[in-house]
Amino acid sequence: MDTQIRGLHHVTAMTSSAEKIYHFFTDILGLRLIKKTVNQDDIETYHLYFTDDLGSPGTDMTFFDFPNIPQGKKGTNSISRVSFRVKNDLALHYWNSRLTEFNIEHGPIQERFGKKHLEFSDFDNQWYQLISDEKNIGVAGGVPWKNSNIPSDYAIIGLGPVFVTVKDFDFSKMVLTEVLEFRQTAQEAAFYQFEIAEGGNGATIILEHREDLPAAEEGFGNVHHLALRVADKAALEFWIKKINQLKFPNSGFVDRFYFASEYFIASPNVLFELATDGPGFLEDETYEHAGEILSLPPAFENKRAEIEDYVRPFDTSDANQKRI
Repeated sequence: MDTQIRGLHHVTAMTSSAEKIYHFFTDILGLRLIKKTVNQDDIETYHLYFTDDLGSPGTDMTFFDFPNIPQGKKGTNSISRVSFRVKNDLALHYWNSRLTEFNIEHGPIQERFGKKHLEFSDFDNQWYQLISDEKNIGVAGGVPWKNSNIPSDYAIIGLGPVFVTVKDFDFSKMVLTEVLEFRQTAQEAAFYQFEIAEGGNGATIILEHREDLPAAEEGFGNVHHLALRVADKAALEFWIKKINQLKFPNSGFVDRFYFASEYFIASPNVLFELATDGPGFLEDETYEHAGEILSLPPAFENKRAEIEDYVRPFDTSDANQKRI
């Protein structure tokens, strides 16, 4: 049985506006809305999945738009920044110009752990970075969305290193290395790089050790949780047993239909998830029309009328149209 964690699966964040984040990710960042559904634990809340062309695990950034929540506050004990992979250093220069063109706040191209990156933020002050795969070895990237307005040579091809800012570095390091079996591969100042499996940008968590910051507060503009890939249900059950034995607060087995998962508290206020690679987002939709209408797993289909009354109308009928 293959029980090893394979890398990053998805990151889920909170947004103030499903409509704005849809525009931001499809029209500006060039990712595909592969799934428009609801939070299965809160049916009044949209859950949007943005991925590569095929909805591949390791390429999806997802968003909740909880009604009436406040803006989050940055700080320690939080998943603080999400990376997106591009093919090479040249692509970062393209993005530097594009972000400027769209008046998106960003910094200069910089280097950390031998790889070029470009930090930016969205309208909610959610923190991201683009990272170059030019010197990357490890987990393969995804497939650029064919209807994107971004040239394929410059397109985002998956999730890159996810940053977790922590106060208690020793505990967080222990969870990554002794529990989840990551290995520490580099350090620069307060940043510590950890990799799993094949390693590389698609299988990296970076711990930032900060004792000088206040604790982060949940809200839009902050990340809700980070999910890591496992092969299948058997592998997930292995990890559920291990996490239970170690007495980490956890959800137990959860069937999300598109994948199965378990959530656990990895360190104070930091929520990790382990999620299976399949079945995938095209279980209930075709490739040609994914994301165009509200998709509900079978267990929720009998509540469709109720759910559609709860969630405000949100038109994604153009989800598969070529972006200009």
